[in-house]
Amino acid sequence: MQAITPFHVAIPVHNLEECRRFYNEVLGCEEGRSSDHWVDFNLFGHQLVIHHKSKTEQELRTNPVDGKNVPVPHYGVVLPWETFQSFSEALKSKGVDFIIEPYIRFEGEVGEQATMFFLDPAGNALEFKAFRDVAQLFAK
Repeated sequence: MQAITPFHVAIPVHNLEECRRFYNEVLGCEEGRSSDHWVDFNLFGHQLVIHHKSKTEQELRTNPVDGKNVPVPHYGVVLPWETFQSFSEALKSKGVDFIIEPYIRFEGEVGEQATMFFLDPAGNALEFKAFRDVAQLFAK
């Protein structure tokens, strides 16, 4: 298995300050460099950059998965199992409005995973997940 390396993702937000607070205070991301138009964050060791972009009226699109409406597109991070559990509890305590509440998929099967979905203040869909056995990340 190849070692996991940090990734970089840049997302559009229409309210830089509101999203800055969300990523810092709700998700607990440490802020890095910034300007009047963008802010870098440490998202569990990965670089997330929010860029100001004027608001557009886009409808949230979903695909059915396990009888749930999974937002597309979405982004997020695969966390260690214990980190996922504590992170999801922290989000619940902060009143995050989940699109899909934290739950376990494929329980007792190959690829058993915990997952949850919610939106940032700009309407970007986020998924955080964890595998009971991270070696099964790409298992079939």
